[in-house]
Amino acid sequence: MDAVIDRAKASGLEGILVIGVDLQTSRLACDLAAKYPGYLYAAIGIQPNSAGEAGEHDFEQVAELAAYPGVRAIGETGIDCYWDDTPIEVQKQFFDDHIGLCRNTGLPMVIHMRESGNEIVEQLGLQSVIPPGVMHSFTGDEALAKQCLELGLFISFAGMVTFKKNDALREVAKMIPEDRLLIETDSPYLSPEPLRGRRPNEPERVRHILDCLAETRGVSSDYLAEVTTQNAKRLLQLP
Repeated sequence: MDAVIDRAKASGLEGILVIGVDLQTSRLACDLAAKYPGYLYAAIGIQPNSAGEAGEHDFEQVAELAAYPGVRAIGETGIDCYWDDTPIEVQKQFFDDHIGLCRNTGLPMVIHMRESGNEIVEQLGLQSVIPPGVMHSFTGDEALAKQCLELGLFISFAGMVTFKKNDALREVAKMIPEDRLLIETDSPYLSPEPLRGRRPNEPERVRHILDCLAETRGVSSDYLAEVTTQNAKRLLQLP
């Protein structure tokens, strides 16, 4: 862990959001945020593919973690129509629960989407108040991106945007307003070009995503680094 963090700092990263996908990993994310305060931050939640195996009181215990120092977001949450791990109605109920937790705590949501963009937009449209949040590791088309932007969400791109045949996704990234754009690694998955297929991915590789999007958008990497850093700080309410 220390070596991973050292490489991240050497690459210029100002902070890392550690994502929980169930009760156990949410607790671990909180532990890491406490061990590396001011550099690691925690997002706590029960990811859609974990929801089917969650215990009866797991979400209640996740909700209690929201008061821990270093917790800056709720999630992953959302809907996944690719894997068949959790019935869709169960996923939707957990998504509603996470959205409610965001409203109660004032924390933003980290939304998981896999072949489920329309379902997510539909469910968000039923909410009385939509909390701030981010569509993480976005893979949708321009129409879906516009719908998410209209809902007030940030759009975050991971290693897939660097893949050589992914011109369509780069075109989507090109049209995202500057103040809604974020970048991520989705470690340990989705290592970007030129490291595609090399696992585990790790935070310092976000530099390749930054460089790819800077070239796509016709700006310098230093400029886009400042933009995405400030966007992340604003979303996660960091100093």
